[in-house]
Amino acid sequence: MAKDPLAEAGFYFDELNKLRVLEPEVSQKTSELKEECKEFVDSKRVIFFPDLKSVLILCRFFSAKHKQLTKCPNVSAEIGQFQKIVGGLIEMVDELAKEAETEKMKAIGARNLLKSVAKQREAQQQQLQALIAEKKMQLERYRIEYEALSKVESEQNEFIDQFILQK
Repeated sequence: MAKDPLAEAGFYFDELNKLRVLEPEVSQKTSELKEECKEFVDSKRVIFFPDLKSVLILCRFFSAKHKQLTKCPNVSAEIGQFQKIVGGLIEMVDELAKEAETEKMKAIGARNLLKSVAKQREAQQQQLQALIAEKKMQLERYRIEYEALSKVESEQNEFIDQFILQK
């Protein structure tokens, strides 16, 4: 097969016989990517990412899905720039994910500490309530003993009074 001299120079004809500097395959894949991106953006007017991992997956999807477009020198620079931006975004999101994970672990630790303090206070409260109940029972015993001793004292005083009166 004889090579087309225009193709060797980087010039191609499209289906409308217009002169292009982009290979037809690359041009088609670029158009497909553009359409996919447009469809994605149109379908997701408001994008909600429940976590940073979703953002990472999305960025990796778009950067990895169309790596074959980097074969064309004209598209290569733009794709390279896109991949550099996405790479920076991925690094930043990875850092944020690590920081979020660290903060999450700190929050879990603080929550566990708070739970343990609450359990300690509850145990201490139960101990104090048991001590109060014990002291109330002791107080009741002392009250009964006091009443008994008071009765004995009054009987003895009465006996002494009667003894003195008989003499």
